[in-house]
Amino acid sequence: MSPRRILSIWFPRLAAERLLRLGASCPDSPFAVVRDARQRQVLASVSAAAEAAGLSPGQPLADAMAVCPGLVTRRETPAAEAAFLAALRRWAERVSPWIAEEPPDGLVADITGCAHLFGDEAGLLDRIVQDCAGFGLTVRAAIADTRGAAWALAHHAGAAGAPHRSGDEIRQEARATRATAARRPRNRPAAPAPQTGCIAPPGRTHSALAALPVAALRLEPDTAEALARLGLRRIGDLAGQPRAALARRFGPALVTRLDQAFGAAPEPVSPAATPPHFAARLTLPDPIGLEADVMAALDRLLERVCARLATAGRGARRLRLEAMRADGTHETVEVGLARPAADPDRIRPLFALKIGGIEAGFGIDALRLEATLTEPVSARRPCGHLDAGAAARRDATPEGALEDLIGRLGARIGLEAITRRHPAGSHVPEKTATVQAAAWTGPFDSRWPAPPAPRPLALWRPEPVNAPETPGPPARVRWRGRDLATAAAEGPERIAPEWWLDDPDWRTGQRDYWRVTTSAGDRLWLYYAHGGTMSPGWFCHGAFA
Repeated sequence: MSPRRILSIWFPRLAAERLLRLGASCPDSPFAVVRDARQRQVLASVSAAAEAAGLSPGQPLADAMAVCPGLVTRRETPAAEAAFLAALRRWAERVSPWIAEEPPDGLVADITGCAHLFGDEAGLLDRIVQDCAGFGLTVRAAIADTRGAAWALAHHAGAAGAPHRSGDEIRQEARATRATAARRPRNRPAAPAPQTGCIAPPGRTHSALAALPVAALRLEPDTAEALARLGLRRIGDLAGQPRAALARRFGPALVTRLDQAFGAAPEPVSPAATPPHFAARLTLPDPIGLEADVMAALDRLLERVCARLATAGRGARRLRLEAMRADGTHETVEVGLARPAADPDRIRPLFALKIGGIEAGFGIDALRLEATLTEPVSARRPCGHLDAGAAARRDATPEGALEDLIGRLGARIGLEAITRRHPAGSHVPEKTATVQAAAWTGPFDSRWPAPPAPRPLALWRPEPVNAPETPGPPARVRWRGRDLATAAAEGPERIAPEWWLDDPDWRTGQRDYWRVTTSAGDRLWLYYAHGGTMSPGWFCHGAFA
């Protein structure tokens, strides 16, 4: 049996080059992605131009701007970078189906038995480098017998095992050797540039890793620095050391990483699970153009898609129907549901409202239905007659009918235009309820909290009222150009502002609310503002039905 062969792909400038692909900056200008670390901003990823200017990841942004004043920066977005890495994983599936992500900027694949499809392993690496060059991405790849060895070669092939020191190197020499150290040449030869692709022949893992620095074992920085102080700067220096002594001094993680790199400990590649895909396609023998024919084809597609949803225990919240015309063009129709469903009878009426807007043109020769947004639904279980009757009564409640109505209205005006109100924990009148999307929230399942005094159904922003500036209810008021006489008044109800917030509408201080009935029949909700940072006065905040 041939040995396993592992491919490691590293994108050293993934975050920066992702934004350069989107036009965030000129590719020839220094560019970097920054993130927050320990109360300061540091470089997370740099472009090739920025690296040529002397910048490197982990460097403080202030120091980088001093070195390169023309540096263009953007903030790090981990979610977008993770999505981009997932897209690269799907691209790399052409190399091997057994591939996984190594966040934040790497991939790993088991290519055992796959290299011959590209000629040999060198041809496989050349294909990867060529594709990434077309994508505008810098890549370093390596192939070895183990996952740890492939990672080490991809990240550190061609790098020298530099000593880990801090401060003045001459001061760290022994006293008797300082004079000799002072006469040493300062211009040391530069380390060789890392290789784009590297291949460790089968069975030659030890010799391939011997010259690499100990950091290639994926060790913690503190462990690598402690090993360097003892003179163990390369993996070859560790290979001959007693395992028990290394484990006692540096912990079992060091020994585990050594064994994984050399193949003594297993480190399998676990491929990412394929996300569920709920879609169906129907190719027609002859183009169609009648609405009835399209609905008949949709019924067949709905049956297949809903069967897959039911098997997976999920319900569709949004579906898209794509009609492909004979002339190569297509048209798309989308519908949304107020609650997840896998029942064709609930989805079909929503599409029936929109199918008539499809322009058939020279005829429709293919249809594709996809559930673009799904949610888990509770599984069905066998039940008796009493439970079945209770479930039927629940389905026939106004709540279920209301959700179907929301879905049908959403098919015409959009689900985001349909809202419902939920109570909120605030004594401020305009904050006692929140507006939420009806399709994505359920009705409030308990009683609304009763206010200390009646509240009007119609509220608006406070409007000034011309009345005497006295706390008591006025005998006459002038509001909206009308002179109104007070027939009755109930109150007051004192409401104070939320002192922890600076609300511009409440800078007039605490309010005394009155329910005033005028001689003309108006029932107004007036309040007297005692004055905070503004002058006191009367205002109208709403009206009772």
